[in-house]
Amino acid sequence: MKKIIIVGGPTATGKTALGVNLARYFNGEIISADSMQNYREMNIGTATPSDEEMCGIKHYLINECEPEDEYNVAVFKKKANENINKITSEGKIPIIVGGTGLYIDALLYDYHLGSTSQNTAIKEELEKKLTQYGAQYMYGLLQQIDPEEAKRIHKNNTKRVLRALQIYYVNQETKSKNVQQKLPVFNYAYIALNFEPRLILYERINQRVDDMFNQGLLDEVYKLYKKGCTEKNNSMQAIAYKELLAYFRGKTALEETKELIKKRTRNYAKRQLTWFRNNKDVKFFTVNEYLSKQELYLEIIHYVKERLNI
Repeated sequence: MKKIIIVGGPTATGKTALGVNLARYFNGEIISADSMQNYREMNIGTATPSDEEMCGIKHYLINECEPEDEYNVAVFKKKANENINKITSEGKIPIIVGGTGLYIDALLYDYHLGSTSQNTAIKEELEKKLTQYGAQYMYGLLQQIDPEEAKRIHKNNTKRVLRALQIYYVNQETKSKNVQQKLPVFNYAYIALNFEPRLILYERINQRVDDMFNQGLLDEVYKLYKKGCTEKNNSMQAIAYKELLAYFRGKTALEETKELIKKRTRNYAKRQLTWFRNNKDVKFFTVNEYLSKQELYLEIIHYVKERLNI
């Protein structure tokens, strides 16, 4: 099996820097497993690595599609596999870096996702039902179809509810059963970063949001708003973008919007932690337990070398 390194974990934990350091050490190239970083014109709000942060390491699935395009787990899986084959054929190690756990799992466990057209049709039908019957009805539907998966999803998290339903209607198999039956299709080292106690992570998230505004987030989203992007575009479901679209329409005040972005980002980080912790294949490293980043990186490098025998 092909060897890959995976770096996951919640937002604001330093995944980008770790991925670059691992790429330098193991002669690797990076594939982004972030559901939003592949969109152009959205670099600030998605924390897309800058050229300086990439340090000359080749990155894939970053800034490759337009905000109006449909980028989803099926597209990611197809492109990621193509890039893994390319990187491996050149004698390098593919390093998957990102916080979108579903994308990583779909790749690592080879989820069957159906065709793009089939997925699109079912997704549109489910969204119509959501509009017609509401979130509670859709969650009840999931409870009937896949009670195990429903236990892991909050009833108001309509995105994940619809995704679980979509998987069922595409595969005629529940997501929980799909996951239970899957074994990794790569020889892998799966790492996740975290900060403890959680308050430290939340403080880092709050600071990151402030930094984004200082870097020009408002102008970035305003350009997309004037361009005609709306919540109907998958790209505009990203945290910060949908909140600022509401602000530009006069529905919220700026300070209120900032606090809402921070709150929703913290909630997202909590869900990310739950996702990665539920995966027995993930090895967690608590960043602030180490005296320095260099000490952390050396520990992780040692783990990867033993895990992959390289």
